[in-house]
Amino acid sequence: MEIKWNKLAAEQLLDAIRYLEDNEQFAYAEKIEADILAKIKLLPEQPEIYQPDRLKKNNDGSFYAFEVDHYRVSYRKLPEEIRILRVRHSSRRPFTR
Repeated sequence: MEIKWNKLAAEQLLDAIRYLEDNEQFAYAEKIEADILAKIKLLPEQPEIYQPDRLKKNNDGSFYAFEVDHYRVSYRKLPEEIRILRVRHSSRRPFTR
């Protein structure tokens, strides 16, 4: 199973890392990035390892989410791929689609 990133999700992760680096939290930025990418790397083997996304309206069971130090990563399990949808800080107002 292949992992694909939505363009917005990739930009959100890069923005979060840049924000931390701009605030001179270089080690923390590196740790967050490594931790998020490590969890995503596990998804092809166990796509349902994390809980269904409770913030997704009308979740058909294919949307999941996990958190790493207050950064919430949402993804969707499709038959042929896992799509990374969003990376947001959990203190931000959640929205659903």
